[in-house]
Amino acid sequence: MADVNFQGRSALILGCGYVGVAVGRALTDAGATVDALTRNAERADEAEQFARNVIRCELDTADWHNQVATQYDFVLNCVSSAGNGMEGYRKSYIGGMGSIIDWAQNAEVGTYAYTSATSVYPHSDGRIVTEEDVPEDLTANGDVLREAEELIENAPAGCWERAFILRLGAIYGPTRHHLLDALKRGTTTFPGEGGFYLNYIHLDDIVSAVLASFATTSAPAGAYNVVDGDYPTKAAVVEWLAEQIGAPKPVFDPTMQARRGPMRTNAQGSLPNRRVSNEKLRRELGWTPKYPDFKAGYASLL
Repeated sequence: MADVNFQGRSALILGCGYVGVAVGRALTDAGATVDALTRNAERADEAEQFARNVIRCELDTADWHNQVATQYDFVLNCVSSAGNGMEGYRKSYIGGMGSIIDWAQNAEVGTYAYTSATSVYPHSDGRIVTEEDVPEDLTANGDVLREAEELIENAPAGCWERAFILRLGAIYGPTRHHLLDALKRGTTTFPGEGGFYLNYIHLDDIVSAVLASFATTSAPAGAYNVVDGDYPTKAAVVEWLAEQIGAPKPVFDPTMQARRGPMRTNAQGSLPNRRVSNEKLRRELGWTPKYPDFKAGYASLL
């Protein structure tokens, strides 16, 4: 999207971690005044470089309610899991969303955006899925994220003027590239099958999608997929990365235990294999990814 100007506008970022810090910096560069909440001390130090007010607090409590303003043009909830398995997921996503809704009923919020994930979609058999697909056969974490989305959809009137649910694909970017890191460590055998599709999104393109949702005056509220739309297989990604760094060609071993546990598999124990469409985001918000495929994105990191 074109450069945006948020001069004189105000924003609150709830869960100022990897994504939140990047969005906060972009909003500040665009002229907005930003407040931020995080439970992470390191991220709080980063946020203090651009935020007017940094609150160190757990999102699912009410402790932060009287530490922020009562009026914001933009509010972004990009909280991550608090850890500790499903208990941490529910604490961050369900407890956190409930706390936000409680606060918003006594505040004035223009646009509210929530970073969900494509794990709310059916595992499928490799077919393309859109925002119209009904969530079903979800993983444990996908089920929690969908429940959080439903809290937004059923929120009391007056919480915000409009709400966007941004369903992010697999995030990668500076300091976050685990497949590349594994190859650099000398890993040559990866667990599972290599034929599953991946739906990537670079950090920079997440930021531009969030800003596009804040800037639009005409796009309908609701759910949007935030992916680059390339759909490579995991094998294609790993093999290409290995070539770039001169590592041996990797292989996949279905008998090896994958790092992803029950939270990432459906009731049948399978991992997701879907191609997620970004057509709605392109059409309604005029968004175009800076990195349209993993090769472009990883080239910027290599």
